[in-house]
Amino acid sequence: MQLGGRTLLPIVQGGMGVGVSAHKLAGAVAREGGIGTLSSVDLRRHHPDLMARTEGLAARQGMDADTKAQIDAANLEAVEREVKAARAASDGLGLIAMNVMRAVSDYAAYVKRSLEAGVDMVVVGAGLPLDLPDLAAEHPKALLVPILSDSRGVALLVKKWERKKRLPDAIVIEHPRLAGGHLGAARIADLNDPRFDFERVIPESREFLAKMGVDIPLIAAGGIRSCEDIARIQALGGAGVQLGTPFAVTTEGDASDAFKRVLAEARDEDVVEFTSVAGLPARAVATPWLKNYLKAEPALQAVAHAKARCTKAFDCLAQCGLRDGFKDWGQFCIDNQLAAALRGDLKKGLFFRGAGALPFGAQIRSVRELMERLLTRGMAVPQPLPT
Repeated sequence: MQLGGRTLLPIVQGGMGVGVSAHKLAGAVAREGGIGTLSSVDLRRHHPDLMARTEGLAARQGMDADTKAQIDAANLEAVEREVKAARAASDGLGLIAMNVMRAVSDYAAYVKRSLEAGVDMVVVGAGLPLDLPDLAAEHPKALLVPILSDSRGVALLVKKWERKKRLPDAIVIEHPRLAGGHLGAARIADLNDPRFDFERVIPESREFLAKMGVDIPLIAAGGIRSCEDIARIQALGGAGVQLGTPFAVTTEGDASDAFKRVLAEARDEDVVEFTSVAGLPARAVATPWLKNYLKAEPALQAVAHAKARCTKAFDCLAQCGLRDGFKDWGQFCIDNQLAAALRGDLKKGLFFRGAGALPFGAQIRSVRELMERLLTRGMAVPQPLPT
């Protein structure tokens, strides 16, 4: 895959928060010649000194403007540390990207600090990043990559960016039914809409780009599990693929071993779709916490009401179902639940997972082994390593 003047393996490791894709994973993927992606959300959780500075602030002084400012400052410091650590781990190979959710309240600050820290690429999803060219105006060499799900979104964004004299360097086409995490559809009922199928989105987007006279690489995300999947995407006109869950469960993945076991052992029938606290459809493993929450959700939504401020540990989202009282949105603290998942806590954690069996089944293998498997046709799943 040609991107940013470099020849790369056609593999992008997706950004996964909270803390699932930090510097160890991103650096390892880049070192193999792919694109390693950090997730900007709440990275302080990988830095004991930053957690010591901020943990429990909300309980001690309430989630006021000062508390939020202190937590945001710690997370921005963690962003800078993680970019530098990932760069060092990459040995100067591949590319280091930062994934920033458009839906987070401090989105602009995360983008700017990531660029100042020297990240090669900024990837933005969970919203339409029409202002990304403006935020990156002082960094003309940085690669800007939006995440979209259908050809209409591609056409809208490219036209808007063209007026700003800057086009996307690539576009991630994420299939809402196949990816994990926050999904690019308005409602759960829309997840099976054929307009999201790669066989439709990629050719339609390429046709539009050709009429515009531009060549922007398209990267397919969601359900990619094999070399044959990559070949199918490239045959459609895609430049490469993005994977999240298979990288999350590698030995270099930044989450706990318990977290990796939950994702690796889950099957498609263990995964449920629901509306997240950000108002978007979401896809996650049906853990005890999620099952209990879904049982209680109707009662929680019935009494949903706007609060004066965030009542939890980190006021993270620009719009939040729990804080803002949106009755059709999730009624839980996503930061708390994702942080619990990072630790591998089944009783409290929310474990996002993409569709499909993983390349090594329930085995935890290295980034290099995963990359080799993804680039080898007909490769059989190896026998489990000796315990």
